[in-house]
Amino acid sequence: MSSRYKILGSLVLTLTIASTISASRPLFWEVSNRNAFLRGVVENLSINSYGHLTLGPKLALLLQHSSPFLWNITQAPDGTLYVGSGNSGQVIKINNNGTESISLDTEELAIHAIAVSSNGTLYAGTSPDGKIYRVNANGDSAVLFDPPDKYIWSLAVHSSGTVYAATGDEGMIYQITPNGIGSPFYDTNTTNVMTLAFDNKGNVIAGTESPGKVLRISPSGEPSVLLDSRFNEIRSISIGRDGTIFATAINNSDISGNPIESVITQQATSQTLTPAVSIQVTSVRLHPSTTTLPNSSSTQTKGGVYQILTDGSWDLIWESTEDTPYDLLVEPSGSLLIGTGNTGKIYRLTGTPLEAVLLTRAPAQQVTALLPEENGNIVFTTANPGKAFRLQAELSDTGHYESEILDTETIATWGTIRWRSSTPVETEVNVFTRSGNTRMPDETWSEWLGPYLNAEGSTIRNSKSRYFQWKAVLVGNSQISPLLTSVTTAYLQRNIRPRVSSVSIEPPGVVFQKPYPSGDPGIAGFDGDTPTQRLSRQVVPGNTAAANPVQGQRVFKNGLLTFTWKAVDDNGDDLEYDVLYRNQEQTEWNTLRQKLTASIFVWDTTSVPDGKYIIRIVASDSKSTHPERALSG
Repeated sequence: MSSRYKILGSLVLTLTIASTISASRPLFWEVSNRNAFLRGVVENLSINSYGHLTLGPKLALLLQHSSPFLWNITQAPDGTLYVGSGNSGQVIKINNNGTESISLDTEELAIHAIAVSSNGTLYAGTSPDGKIYRVNANGDSAVLFDPPDKYIWSLAVHSSGTVYAATGDEGMIYQITPNGIGSPFYDTNTTNVMTLAFDNKGNVIAGTESPGKVLRISPSGEPSVLLDSRFNEIRSISIGRDGTIFATAINNSDISGNPIESVITQQATSQTLTPAVSIQVTSVRLHPSTTTLPNSSSTQTKGGVYQILTDGSWDLIWESTEDTPYDLLVEPSGSLLIGTGNTGKIYRLTGTPLEAVLLTRAPAQQVTALLPEENGNIVFTTANPGKAFRLQAELSDTGHYESEILDTETIATWGTIRWRSSTPVETEVNVFTRSGNTRMPDETWSEWLGPYLNAEGSTIRNSKSRYFQWKAVLVGNSQISPLLTSVTTAYLQRNIRPRVSSVSIEPPGVVFQKPYPSGDPGIAGFDGDTPTQRLSRQVVPGNTAAANPVQGQRVFKNGLLTFTWKAVDDNGDDLEYDVLYRNQEQTEWNTLRQKLTASIFVWDTTSVPDGKYIIRIVASDSKSTHPERALSG
């Protein structure tokens, strides 16, 4: 055949939805580890160090205040609790019998700092008109010290009775004698001093904002920098028995004015479940770097926890792109509790190396302060809404878990759901499902169906749909909890027609030699392709390996014509190709080759008369799809 012929490519194009998994066989969605469970939502549940769901500690409501913010909490020697609020500028007193009263009512907006001395005297610092009040044991209150500063962020009472005050927006630390004489103790040259504590040698440990540093100031006022963090604010400090310092650090996008209230904003609070997103524990000595976390919507780290050892070295031991740490405390066992926002989660860091587990989730957006009690319970305050809770040692009687929403990318038929659990006597795990065709559940979704009875495989009752979610309800008692270790859902995607997206025709006579054999050596005792090799040949969006086979050296062979094409199957099915042709003047198609697995074909054009021809490439998913469901394009 001479070079006077012409070839025209004919394509069939369809609009599809992307998917990376084959729809020709049942697919399985399994939730069986910590990261997978963390992508769901929890209520009264914990995710333990093994990545299993258990009942969480019981929460007892201590205070529900009209103010949207409860900033801090402290305890007097007699067990009385004091809570600082905003935007009411009050200190609320909670007696041992649970009754509450107003201990201090100021004209200022917020009480960000409270502290109690060993004799029961209460001190409170206000903002944005920074004043320090003293409330005696008999309830009498008066202004103890009125510095020129705008904010009083933290107070700490020394054993001598001297009160130290962290202020902003000039970054000054004051010391105030018991008789009310105040004077500058140390100018940090920062915008705000956010938190104060004493180490076991009587030094003042201060955390600052703009920039985020941890300082140590000796009783005589000699400073040293323990940590110059990559965050712009050190929010809280807690010191272990051995002198190790732990500090929460956050990135605040709006550092002008009030560094706390620019992060926590008053919002309407919903009592719906809250996502328990993925966090990461790191152990990075001296030079930590930002870590990208799974399933995160942003690569910007919101906060972290530093550990500063007694020899001066430090580690970034926890960080998150989803949760902002507001406070932490060191438990007697040496583990850490971290109170976070903006979904009210409390994490525990424990073990060697440290592992983060989700201890519980508060029905509020932010956990603002944590306080240990002598009996081992923990009390904490929240914002949005403003509440105080006691975290008790006994377990909740029931807890709920909702999985993340599965998007099958197309309409799917649901198969079975099975789960693995341990249910001691008097405990149970109940599983429910729902589905719909909107990304977020609304009134068009089905009701929760269940509970399903057979953990080894129960038929899902939901009708065909694109989105799916399951729920587990764990029931136990204060001492015993069931354990949910995995849930697996089987489904079948609707088959989507493959498409040939382009055909390329090389110049006449141009062909490609087969490449030399390459790749890994074969596996003894195994005949076939490994799953990795099969996956590498799947035609999926963004993966054109199968559509573009490796080609060797380019050579010239007279009379041959090379065609290559790109084909996509949005289910990820293996494809086969038929190559057909017809003369432009004819209507009947002639077959050149059938069931090709590579997207390249060389035509010996000397076998047909000179003329103008149309080439047709037909892609079929019949190789990996039931014949009744197979489609071609």
